[in-house]
Amino acid sequence: MTTILGLNAYHADSAACLVRDGELVAAAEEERFRRIKHWAGLPSEAVRYCLAEAGLSLDRIDHVAINRNPRANLFKKVLFAFAKRPSLDLVRARLENAGKVANPIDLLAAELGVERAAASARLHPVEHHRAHLASAFYVSPFERAAVVSIDGFGDFASAMWATGRGGAMTELGKVHFPHSLGLLYQAVTQYLGFWNYGDEYKVMGLAPYGQPNHLEALRRLVSSQKNGGYELTLDYFRHHAEGVEMVWDGGQPRVGRIFTAKLEELLGPARGDGEDLSRRHKDIAASLQALYEETFFDLLNAVQATTGDTVLCLAGGCAMNSVANGKIFEQTPFTELYVQAAAGDAGGAIGAAYSVWHDTLGQPRGFVMDHAFLGPEWTDDALGAEIEARRAAFEAEGCAITHVADEAELCRRTAAAVADGHVVGWFQGRMEWGPRALGNRSIVCDPRRADMKDILNAKIKRRESFRPFAPSIMREHVGEWFETDYEAPFMLQVYQIREDRRAAIPAVTHVNGSGRLQTVTAGQNPRYHRLIDAFRAETGVPMVLNTSFNENEPVVCRPGEAIECFLRTRMDLLVLGNWMVCRT
Repeated sequence: MTTILGLNAYHADSAACLVRDGELVAAAEEERFRRIKHWAGLPSEAVRYCLAEAGLSLDRIDHVAINRNPRANLFKKVLFAFAKRPSLDLVRARLENAGKVANPIDLLAAELGVERAAASARLHPVEHHRAHLASAFYVSPFERAAVVSIDGFGDFASAMWATGRGGAMTELGKVHFPHSLGLLYQAVTQYLGFWNYGDEYKVMGLAPYGQPNHLEALRRLVSSQKNGGYELTLDYFRHHAEGVEMVWDGGQPRVGRIFTAKLEELLGPARGDGEDLSRRHKDIAASLQALYEETFFDLLNAVQATTGDTVLCLAGGCAMNSVANGKIFEQTPFTELYVQAAAGDAGGAIGAAYSVWHDTLGQPRGFVMDHAFLGPEWTDDALGAEIEARRAAFEAEGCAITHVADEAELCRRTAAAVADGHVVGWFQGRMEWGPRALGNRSIVCDPRRADMKDILNAKIKRRESFRPFAPSIMREHVGEWFETDYEAPFMLQVYQIREDRRAAIPAVTHVNGSGRLQTVTAGQNPRYHRLIDAFRAETGVPMVLNTSFNENEPVVCRPGEAIECFLRTRMDLLVLGNWMVCRT
């Protein structure tokens, strides 16, 4: 037996996974256990879970793979240091972070109470973008593909592309620091007043409300290169000259201001704290998304022309741009696509592990990641005990508690509640891997109600009104409702809803007629598929509105967190395994 522990550590979206003889046994992000969004640091709790799920201890692990290699692109780093003379504080911070990455086994042994001498695993630093590529290709169903990774930065690069052939990948090109498409998007996201790490998805959701009439101005920020790469116009950015403050250790990641005053000279004053979103802000968001897509598709088309492949595997933080992903088939010659559920930095843990399994150990491929249910789960008895422990709180809320052992009846009752306009917390099976709730830690609602977005925001989510909600749809019905009939099991593609169907599902139809769908099959998630089918039998609509089970926090992990979220919000029904808790 060969065991590999994969890590994304001391970076945002800290995470761990465990691979045993080529099979992915468990994977989870640290934020779910720490309850701090995008938690950065050592993923000790995620490691603890993965080991427990596999029935192992740290001293039984053969290999530890981490998705960073401080020695990668060393020549480029030295050249940059000589040319730019970065500040001593910036150099010191980078060296301290690299030092922690260099000895994660020491740190994990101390955290888990294992004698360091007994933890004899071999450490494998894997270049950041190599890990991203591996996280997409090696767990995909494809034997041959073009593989592309794009993000902010990792190991002094912001992009890499390669060919994947069976159990091997051959690098074709990369974009080095200081040029970054991810950093470009983040800089304008900050300019628009969204300063939290990961807020780019908000700007992506805002973009359809505007017009791209600032596109010509924004084109001054970046230019595509003949090989598919890109270069920033560095006068608009701080990261290469002054450095940008970053906090990656033990909490929510924070990134300082990336853009310079020159961006405000180009576009006008940046949006201030609490300032209303104006037409200008919406138009800049639309222009940024259009600029990103131009550069993104320039790269993809260049890679496709070089490789001749019509299959694409995509990774990196920029692979979370589901709007652009949904246009790949129409804007490039690619006809097949795989984007892994945790396409961002968390997914690098899986990529590092599979890079060791295939690249280092030379093992053949066999595992395909066709679902994301890799996190913790609880037995029906354990869920019942959690409910019983809070019975007094439920009774104070006037809740009725029912146990429904028959799955068909459970799904029928839940579907009827959804059809009646109730907001349902749905907690089932193993927690999802990646940022999206995919039917096991979800809030489920009726997509037919035009007022459901307002109801959700009033009762639970309390988020920006412009952000869309997503549909989960039975895979066999996608072509009837969407213009593109293709799988999207991880909710990472946005497709246009058929025009004659939009009025029927206003709660999941964005302002531009699109929907960020999740396709669901009985093989991937039998109970969730059965719930949606029960809703179809009730209403004729083979989909439900699916949003994450949380309230301005990471997606719930444990049943206690689901119960507390239910109690402090105005959710109508909680379905915890076979238990139904209904506000009466």
